[in-house]
Amino acid sequence: MMSQGNVFITGGSRGIGAEMVRRFTEAGYTVAFTYSKAQKEAEELSRQTGALAIHADSAKRDDVVCAVSEFHEKIGLADILINNAAVSSIGLFTDMSDDEWDALRAVNLDSVLQYTRLFIPDMVGKKRGRILQISSMWGQVGASCEVAYSTTKAALHGFTKALAKELGPSGITVNAIAPGVIATQMNASLSESVLAELCEETPLGSLGTPLDVARAALFLAGEGGNFITGQVLGVNGGIVM
Repeated sequence: MMSQGNVFITGGSRGIGAEMVRRFTEAGYTVAFTYSKAQKEAEELSRQTGALAIHADSAKRDDVVCAVSEFHEKIGLADILINNAAVSSIGLFTDMSDDEWDALRAVNLDSVLQYTRLFIPDMVGKKRGRILQISSMWGQVGASCEVAYSTTKAALHGFTKALAKELGPSGITVNAIAPGVIATQMNASLSESVLAELCEETPLGSLGTPLDVARAALFLAGEGGNFITGQVLGVNGGIVM
């Protein structure tokens, strides 16, 4: 079967990233994904799906450059880039050190700019392409005790809108998905009472799943997203409207 296109997903070994790897490969795309620490999970996901697992710490620019080079060497030019890799930080803003901020920003924001800049030429040359950011509802409304995390995600929304204007004439769409409370490892540290409260605040009355987000990504990456660009799509059960 002919490939639907070549997809590069950052942070694809677990959670939302892993679900996107599964769904895009099932849909006939040729997929590569990066992982940093979860080697066992990455190798198993690669075995199950046939996707190419690339070891790269997205906080390190040299790793980003090497990951893109490996993708080009083993798969080819990218049709779709999904910037998913992220880390979280919970605590009072006044307690955050400069080193902690630098580490958070390096993954959540700097790597997005670096990966995107390196893959744009692939898409400009073909006059088509899709770039997606996996953001967060906290980038839309902010979260107490997650000020730095919210800041990086809000920055992605500005990046998405501005880049969509810049790349539109080249036939490239740029969008972001802002998940609500999703049942992932990142949210596993939240207490049952906090999760219950968030469910209660969500009009649909439940947590989202990685599949909910992956389906939205598939839609925006496919023909359904042909005339959608510069948008932040909330996949959040209505908790943010």
